[in-house]
Amino acid sequence: MTWLAKPGLRCGLLSSAVIVPSLLLLSGCASSAQLPAQHAAANFQAAVHNHDTEAACNLLSQESRSALEQTSTQPCAVALKALDLTTGAPRTVEVWGDNAQARLPDGVLFLAKFPAGWKITGAECEAEPEDRYSCAVRS
Repeated sequence: MTWLAKPGLRCGLLSSAVIVPSLLLLSGCASSAQLPAQHAAANFQAAVHNHDTEAACNLLSQESRSALEQTSTQPCAVALKALDLTTGAPRTVEVWGDNAQARLPDGVLFLAKFPAGWKITGAECEAEPEDRYSCAVRS
């Protein structure tokens, strides 16, 4: 599946090897609308970094989790482990209503706002021509 990039607000942050402290730095330059999406992106990246695939799966949208399990024919935690996703703190987060994009050092996360909060709808996404993205995990 591919995603279209959207223009929006940006908030810069230098890359950090430690994800949790960088969340604190990132939140210092975010609007209140961006903070929940930033937290969800940073929490997902921290779970991936810590090899806590159960926690990472809980941060995926139900659609993304189901698609991953169907494609891999494995439970989510096993499928995520096999993907060996890259880690890194979100550098910028852009929010457009109920959708968001978190730029990582090596790729992009897409998020959507659900009644239970922000969830990852696309992970390990790479830019393609014409502002489209190809994602290893997608809804």
